[in-house]
Amino acid sequence: MSFNLAVMLRESALAFPDRDCVRIGDHSVTYAQIDERSGRVAAGLLASGLRRGDKVAVQLPNIPAFLEAYFGILKAGLVMVPLNPQLKHAEIAHQLADSQSRAAVTFSMCVPEMTAAAKEIEDLALYTVALPGFDVDSGTPEGYRPFESLLGDGPVPGPGGSRSGDIVATMADDTAVIIYTSGTTGRPKGAELTHFQLFMNCTTSSALFGIEPDDISLAVLPFFHIYGLSSVINCAVRHGGTMSLVPRFDAQSVVDAMERHEVSVFVGVPTMYQALMQVDTTGRDLSRLRVASSGGAAMPEALMRAFEEKFGILILEGYGLSETASAAVMNQGANERKPLSIGKPIWGVEMRIVAADGRDLPPGTENVGEILLRGHNVMKGYYRDPEGTAAALRDGWLHTGDLAYQDEDGFVFIVDRIKDLIIRGGYNVYPREVEEVLYTHPAVAEAAVVGRADERLGEEVVAVVALRPGAEADAEALIAYCRENLAGYKCPREVRFLPELPKNATGKLLKRELRGLLD
Repeated sequence: MSFNLAVMLRESALAFPDRDCVRIGDHSVTYAQIDERSGRVAAGLLASGLRRGDKVAVQLPNIPAFLEAYFGILKAGLVMVPLNPQLKHAEIAHQLADSQSRAAVTFSMCVPEMTAAAKEIEDLALYTVALPGFDVDSGTPEGYRPFESLLGDGPVPGPGGSRSGDIVATMADDTAVIIYTSGTTGRPKGAELTHFQLFMNCTTSSALFGIEPDDISLAVLPFFHIYGLSSVINCAVRHGGTMSLVPRFDAQSVVDAMERHEVSVFVGVPTMYQALMQVDTTGRDLSRLRVASSGGAAMPEALMRAFEEKFGILILEGYGLSETASAAVMNQGANERKPLSIGKPIWGVEMRIVAADGRDLPPGTENVGEILLRGHNVMKGYYRDPEGTAAALRDGWLHTGDLAYQDEDGFVFIVDRIKDLIIRGGYNVYPREVEEVLYTHPAVAEAAVVGRADERLGEEVVAVVALRPGAEADAEALIAYCRENLAGYKCPREVRFLPELPKNATGKLLKRELRGLLD
């Protein structure tokens, strides 16, 4: 079956040519403009010698050029490889080499690291995007071409004289995107996601929000991450909606964009919700905001309830991975949700919770096991990594490495990552359970619980905490607070304080870095 994901953009441009596809500050770009410019990018890439199936890396913040590159790559029948702008040259070189990328699109702030990485890659074409307000007018860096050079001198004629060029016919199961895992538990691997998988995922998950063409989605989740790519870009474009772009998360800037652009849908991670709670919204008109979604990490119940009360909207928590093209399990509406739960599998996705020996576990809080998934959204595999693919996709199921249980109503509750589980003196301690308690303490802004090697007990429980501005609490007080709410073996024996906990670009806490502090 022939299918190209870029058809979503083409159909929305035909239906709503003059509607804003993106807004950023006072600037806006219509669907017709994004469709035309991405068509010209596609023609430029093919004219440069690239052929169907070749890989093109894109290292850009949330700006209109990201969409032009993304859909241009798809229209040309190529494969996009999103890169985190925060990567250093060795990390960039690994992902470029591993994906076999033949071209890369970046911007000035990333040029030094990209240049160092490119020295290790043969025949890599380099392009830079000029960002107003970011770039100094110093010309195109040596060895690079302007991104604008891909657009040529005018519209690209397509079938019937269409303005935005042809879309190369790809098969539905052809790879559209190779997205690298976050690397929080090891070296990033490239998950291959197909045109059809990405289409089905955004179509199914956006239906749960009731996304309509007049919705305006806040786009602050990084587009290079699967959550931003699938749950923001693809969901909005699929229905002809508008995106309000915020290139870098800042709570005040997000609230400003919400008001200025009349945002109705917000998709974020718990640390973003925590930061937004600190913004004074008195007198702000946020009346169009109607629904929010949280993923990427577990949201503390205290934070969820406080945010919903302050902003007067519903948060639908969900769960997914790079390997599942974003959403896999979600709370599916006001009448189909439970606080602290990630919900139920979305349409077309099957789930099992299994013990270490592979037995299916029945519902019940005591029956904690690994989440296994299969369905239309599960990756083809890790690119050029047959061993990693075989380990992840065993017996036809994706083994997620996440621990959870299911209640009698079918709602799923994440407990923790298998690798985050702490075994203290033979007892299992799930860090999330301890973190939930710490988040209810009035002085705590951020909390993470990790294990530290201990000769006597095997592992000891350690909490790492950031306090709210102006708040005071010492280790003894927080340990005593945990003892009031948890069994003794679960309580931290040590508390360390940081001004702010380390996070990756999507706001996910980096427990690997915290463990390093304990060495």
